[in-house]
Amino acid sequence: MKVEWKGCFRLGVTVFLTFLAIHYWSSLTGFVGVLFGAASSLILGCVIAYVLNILMSFYEQHYFPKSQNSKVTGNRRVVCLLGAMLTLVAVVVLVILLVVPELVSCVRLLVAEVPEAIDAAIDWLEESGVLASVMSEETVASLTAINWQEKITQMLQVLAAGVGGVAQVAVSAVSSTISVIAQFVIGLIFAIYLLIGKETLGGQLKRVTDHYLKPEWNEKIRYVVGIFDHCFHKFIVGQCIEAVVLGVLCIIGMTILRLPYAMMIGTLIGFTALIPVAGAYIGAAVGAFMIMTVNPLQAVVFLIFVVILQQLEGNLIYPKVVGSSIGLPGVWVLAAVTIGGGIMGIPGMLLGVPTVAAIYQLVRNDLNNRE
Repeated sequence: MKVEWKGCFRLGVTVFLTFLAIHYWSSLTGFVGVLFGAASSLILGCVIAYVLNILMSFYEQHYFPKSQNSKVTGNRRVVCLLGAMLTLVAVVVLVILLVVPELVSCVRLLVAEVPEAIDAAIDWLEESGVLASVMSEETVASLTAINWQEKITQMLQVLAAGVGGVAQVAVSAVSSTISVIAQFVIGLIFAIYLLIGKETLGGQLKRVTDHYLKPEWNEKIRYVVGIFDHCFHKFIVGQCIEAVVLGVLCIIGMTILRLPYAMMIGTLIGFTALIPVAGAYIGAAVGAFMIMTVNPLQAVVFLIFVVILQQLEGNLIYPKVVGSSIGLPGVWVLAAVTIGGGIMGIPGMLLGVPTVAAIYQLVRNDLNNRE
């Protein structure tokens, strides 16, 4: 058998690099972490550019698409990019104006109403005889004698003391805010550069891949990237539309049923609905507790309404708006949300569904081709 020195050399280099990676694994992971930390602003810029590109491409398709005027064609990219940025800023400001005050009011309401709700629940359980059946008289008496307002105040004081000094917290908050703002500004500038010259950058990347990659590998990579781009694009657009529709339907339904905090809870449910599958239930649980502090019966009515709305959303809205667009069955959506949330929290929930949808579509297409 003829020995090829190039093959032996490649094998030796591969074994050597594998040994180094295993032996210095902790140093390697630390270096990768530092590298990602240094490039965090650029990664954020790529994310911003991807979201802005969806709006910018939409505007470019409708900004005098048939015009041959040099002024129109020359400023189309700048005008559409500016329109996309203004749209995104308007959406963020609208969400902040609608959600943040409602969330602050929600927290204040919960803090103020929790003691009374606990006392009311204990009194109701005591009058119905439930506590007496599972607890002794001494335990029931101790529960009814607790000053829950005082206990909650003590808990807040313990939490505040555990956080640290006010000055230290303030300095840490200011430094973190400045760091986040600086990263966002750098990422936004990088995103603008990417979007303005995306054709040039795409041509350069195509030239590099055509020159250094084999044609079959080049074609496979572009095919995989195209599938992922399609799934993420459809998911982002569909999830935003679905969240808006669900929030509006919740506000309308609660207004018709004359339930309290309709705007607050509807906005909260619409905001949390951006998280696939589990988001609306989180908002519904908070909303039910808020309504229960006013009227427990209305809280039950609200839960029944939310269950009906979830069935409508799960069987009609989500499959039409999101599910059918990404082509992912419901069981895999739930699996993607669960695993993604366990790995990366809320960002994992958001990224898990389109990622699994892309993998699902790649595997399905490959099986169809093989069969």
